[in-house]
Amino acid sequence: MALFPAFAAASEAPENGSAGKELDWLRNPSFCVGAITSLSQQTEEATTLVSEQLIPARISLKSESSGESDSSKKLRQASRKKKKEKKKKRKHQHHKKTRRHEQPSSSDSNSDTDSEKGRSSRGIRDHKKESEKPHQENNATADTGRRLVWLEDIQALTGDTFRTDKKPDPANWEYKSLYRGDIARYKRKGDSCLGINPKKQCISWEGTSTQKKHSHKPVERYFTKKNVGLVNMDGIAISGQTEPPSSEPVSFIPLPSSEDVAHPVTSWLNPLGIYDQSTTQRLQGHGPSEQEVKQQDAQPDRESALLKAKVEEFNRRVRETPRDIQLWMAFVAFQDEVMRSPGLYAIEEGEREKRKRSLKLTLEKKLAILERAIESNQSSVELKLAKLKLCAEFWEPSSLVKEWQKLIFLHPNNTALWRRYLLFCQSQFSTFTVSKIHSLYGKCLSTLSAVHDGSILSHPALPGTEEAMFALFLQQCHFLRQAGHTEKTISLFQAMVDFTFFKPDSVKDLPTKGQVEFFEPFWDSGEPRAGEKGARGWRAWMHQQERGGWVIISPDEEEDEPEDDDQEIRDKTLPRWQIWLAAERSRDQRHWRPWCPDKTKKQTEEDCEDPERQVLFDDIGQSLIRLSSPDLQFQLITAFLQFLGVPSGVSPPASCLYLAMDENSVFDHGLCDEKPLTFLDLSFSGISCVGRLDPWGCQRWTRGHKQEGEEFIRNLFHLVMPLFSGKERSQLCFSWLLYETAKVIWCLHTKNKKRLKSQGKNCKKLAKNLLKEMENRNDFCLWRQYAHLEWLLGNMEEARKVFDTALSIAGGRGLQDADLCELSLLYAELEVELEPDLRRATPGRAVHILTRLAESRPYEPYSGQVLAVHILKARKAYERALQDCLGESCVLHRLVSVVRCFLLFQYLTVGINAATQTYKQMFAKLKEAASVDGAGLEDSAGPRAPSRVLEAVTLTHTSLLRLHMKVSVYPLAPLRQALSEALTMYPSNPMLWRAYVQIQNKSHSASQTRRFFSAITRSTTALEPWLFAIEAEKMRRRLVETIQRIDGKEVHITIPETGLTHRIKGLFENAIRSDSGSQCPLLWRMYLNFLVSLGNKERSKGVFYKALQNCPWAKVLYLDAVEYFPDEMQEILDLMTEKELRVRLPVEELDLLLED
Repeated sequence: MALFPAFAAASEAPENGSAGKELDWLRNPSFCVGAITSLSQQTEEATTLVSEQLIPARISLKSESSGESDSSKKLRQASRKKKKEKKKKRKHQHHKKTRRHEQPSSSDSNSDTDSEKGRSSRGIRDHKKESEKPHQENNATADTGRRLVWLEDIQALTGDTFRTDKKPDPANWEYKSLYRGDIARYKRKGDSCLGINPKKQCISWEGTSTQKKHSHKPVERYFTKKNVGLVNMDGIAISGQTEPPSSEPVSFIPLPSSEDVAHPVTSWLNPLGIYDQSTTQRLQGHGPSEQEVKQQDAQPDRESALLKAKVEEFNRRVRETPRDIQLWMAFVAFQDEVMRSPGLYAIEEGEREKRKRSLKLTLEKKLAILERAIESNQSSVELKLAKLKLCAEFWEPSSLVKEWQKLIFLHPNNTALWRRYLLFCQSQFSTFTVSKIHSLYGKCLSTLSAVHDGSILSHPALPGTEEAMFALFLQQCHFLRQAGHTEKTISLFQAMVDFTFFKPDSVKDLPTKGQVEFFEPFWDSGEPRAGEKGARGWRAWMHQQERGGWVIISPDEEEDEPEDDDQEIRDKTLPRWQIWLAAERSRDQRHWRPWCPDKTKKQTEEDCEDPERQVLFDDIGQSLIRLSSPDLQFQLITAFLQFLGVPSGVSPPASCLYLAMDENSVFDHGLCDEKPLTFLDLSFSGISCVGRLDPWGCQRWTRGHKQEGEEFIRNLFHLVMPLFSGKERSQLCFSWLLYETAKVIWCLHTKNKKRLKSQGKNCKKLAKNLLKEMENRNDFCLWRQYAHLEWLLGNMEEARKVFDTALSIAGGRGLQDADLCELSLLYAELEVELEPDLRRATPGRAVHILTRLAESRPYEPYSGQVLAVHILKARKAYERALQDCLGESCVLHRLVSVVRCFLLFQYLTVGINAATQTYKQMFAKLKEAASVDGAGLEDSAGPRAPSRVLEAVTLTHTSLLRLHMKVSVYPLAPLRQALSEALTMYPSNPMLWRAYVQIQNKSHSASQTRRFFSAITRSTTALEPWLFAIEAEKMRRRLVETIQRIDGKEVHITIPETGLTHRIKGLFENAIRSDSGSQCPLLWRMYLNFLVSLGNKERSKGVFYKALQNCPWAKVLYLDAVEYFPDEMQEILDLMTEKELRVRLPVEELDLLLED
């Protein structure tokens, strides 16, 4: 066939001529007519001809191309091998199905087989005309167009052959280019298809599976994050079929006998009879029954139904009563339960687990509920505070501050809101500076003062505003003391004393702002203030100014007592950080008073070496408040004395108690173990005084201040004592004498005989001077403290004379006077606590004292054994007095003294069991009175509240039990039970906790103690249970280490205890999660010290910076860090300077001192 039909005749001419050679290019040997004609035009003759000549053509072609003897058999085998290899190489690719062309049905089997191979693969058609047989040319050409040969098998004809690809390529018209790099490639992901119903339809893809080969992951351990989260999952409730409970009490738990238990049936699957029915079914290949599956599926459905019902009930109730604030808060708290449950709002299992773990989803849902609640209650501060607390989880600090400012602007008269706002700003490390927070306190107090005066007409004063203002004032003073600015703290108290007690009559009717403006000239005049020598007060200065001013008289030069050597740097060979710490603490101890120029010495402000010691009026003016309540005025003086280290028996308000705790004196037992009845409780409560920044572990004792500090305290007492009378004056005198007695106890503890002699002499002189005053001659509190002082100094006979004299003055008042009861009780307790070798006549003397007290007759000194009839009469008198005290609510303050005397009397005359029985009776009656009174047992409505009376009686009972265990053999269970009951009611009492921890530390097993601590911490928000739980574990750890390190010899572990370190860490982490714990400097100091003791410096540094995030104002934390991390000293000091904490010895000055 010619390539061009117009030259067909020329192409069919004989080829032996020259014309044939010239026109040879018009022929195409590989061109086949059957390739371009339709199947309908092919005749049966052509088909028959091809089939008849197929084998000769193959033989001829094979002999020409390869020259081998074998014909078509070997060619077919080679073609099949090549085809298999090609398929293996293209195994990872996916092809579309090739079109199948129909073939004539009349062809034979060989032709059908070859045509099928040609339709299913990409082949070639090799055509070669034989020059020796020109008459078979057309037949051979047609034959070679029909059969299929691999191109690789025909090496001699590669130049004259080409490929024919009949499979269409859609990329040719889908893309603009034929280059394969321009065609996008993709891989099928997964075996599914969009748009089909997976339950009824499926698609079977040809080729290899597209599933990813997942790499083998190691088995995750129990402590991984994923597996730890499984702990939060709620378990499935399992209930078995049990017999109905009987109404009769069962003394034991019945167990089924062997006859009642059905013996399992053995089989070839269960030869031993140990498999249950479900296991046997699983071994047989059977699954659980449909009923069991339905029961398992019904369990989460029931839980979801219950939760859904609760949600609907909440929605209905908040829709009906949208003004119920507590209902909205309960709805918000309920969201935690919803998110912990199997997903109520989830669709699939994966989504259910995701929602269960999502904290953000819970917060967003709570926020939506709170916003809906605020829309219905625009004036509710509680809801807005809850929203701000919630938003603190995912809002920026700047956004939170703006929201707080908006809330304060809307509610300037809400004291609780102000307190929360101050704590929020105070604990933001990124924006914290001392001056900023100090000015914020001033703004708060000035705003509340304007509200209290009525200057802000839009917002009336709320009840309790004056008490809340005073609590905020004390909180500001504690903040400045902990930041190191003790001069400003003392100046605030000095200004408040003059502003409250020495106010001129001409300015009393003015509002607070006007009074402050008149007070400024007095402060700037340099007039001596409260505590300074020659202080006369604001009123005297105002009157004298109206008359023309003071006449300055040069005072006589007094010889001051030589003061101790205050050389700051004693040893320059010490490390640099130790020298700085010692000098810094020394300056804190000496320079806590504000510096004022002494006019008699012609000093000016330029003479002050440290300008920070001068306090200007701008630093205190905004914080001055007006106190009109006499009770608050007296609390101002007692709080001032407490700051100076004088034990006044007053604790800070509950709102700032944990903020002020920064030392470990809350754990100190003092003389409690040696003297369980008469130990001196100084009520430090973990709060340090001004000028004391002791390192951690230093035991708190009242050492007193330097000479100037002691003079300051004496001047303050002389100034304020004439301002009070009656009980208030007596309490001030008692506090002063108690402060001096505490210094005597410290001298006894340190065994400093020289200082003990001088201190004892000064203390007795003070007691006699106070008792000589007309108002104090019948003050039994002072007589009691003076006699106790003599007893402590070892002068027992002198002390007994003082006691007898005081009791003789009382006459026949007896049990009617509470102070007289306390005097007699201390006298009897001191006699009981004498050493065993001196206690032969002690019980008789103590019984004589308590018996004479109950007889209401003039006291007579002890002369011999007390008669039994007098003891019976005294017991009846005590019982009548108790009935009278319980019947009259106005004499509850006397009830404590009478009960304590009666308990000791019963212990001495009958025994400890009688005292315990009396305590139980009084406990039941006082508990009933406290519940009827309406105040909670933890709430302190006052010192005379029934709850406080019950607390004091409980302390007396536990002290008696401890004394009895000390002098005789007695089980520990009664004392443990008494302490447990008392701590359940009063979880914030440190004295009870100290006794409980001490007795539980003797126990071999700590499980009972840990269970008790766990129960208390879950039921109260007080921080004391956490503190003493940590202390108990630390004491146990020290005990274990002591036993394991005896003389460095072989270790004998008698107390097998593991995990103590991790348990203590867990307690610390749980404690700092609460609001009170995260802002308590004492807790952070304990945590930091514990980690440093373990030797983990890196972890300790992390805890230190975490502590600064919550308590950036606590200077003691920075000093502890300098001690624990000396290499970071410069960085820590730079941080203190940046946050404006008080640094009294800069590094530059330290370098100069070291060079000298």
